This record gives sequence, structure tokens and C-alpha cells, in this order.
Amino acid sequence: MYTWLDDNGAEECGSSVATLHFTYDGDLVECLKNEIGRAISLSKQSRIYVIYKENGKSKGKYIFGRRKRSPWDGYGTLDDDYGDDDE
Repeated sequence: MYTWLDDNGAEECGSSVATLHFTYDGDLVECLKNEIGRAISLSKQSRIYVIYKENGKSKGKYIFGRRKRSPWDGYGTLDDDYGDDDE
């Protein structure tokens, strides 16, 4: 992945985050998915999320993998009980 990012002029923006300008024809997400899929080996655990602008609106989509449970899930102190207010 690092080779692909470097070859495409990506800039580091934090832990596992990069920005880059990508030239494509047609659908951006499909072009990225095809190009990255050809360039690197992915496992079932691989996840790549793309944030992009389309018609002036920010959008995001997993092109490989999907969302998983947050590492902090279950550590909160808020009560999950949404019962009646009169109790």
C-alpha cells in the first residue's frame, strides 16, 4: 500500500490517513478499487475507506472491507436504559 500511495503522490495526514489527487475516467470509487486491487495484495481483514467530494458534497465509502466495532465500544459510562422519565 505504501508503494502505491508514494507512487501517487499521497501526503500523510495522521495515523493511517493520507490525501492525494487521483486522475480517473468514469466512476472514482470503481477506478480506485480496480487500481488498488491490481497493485496490492489484500486480505479479508484489509479495509480501505475513501473520502471524496462529488458535486460539492463530501462522501465516504469502503472500497475494501467494511466498518467494524470501535475499540472503545463498551467502555462508556452512560446508561443504555431509555425507559420512561417517571421512574
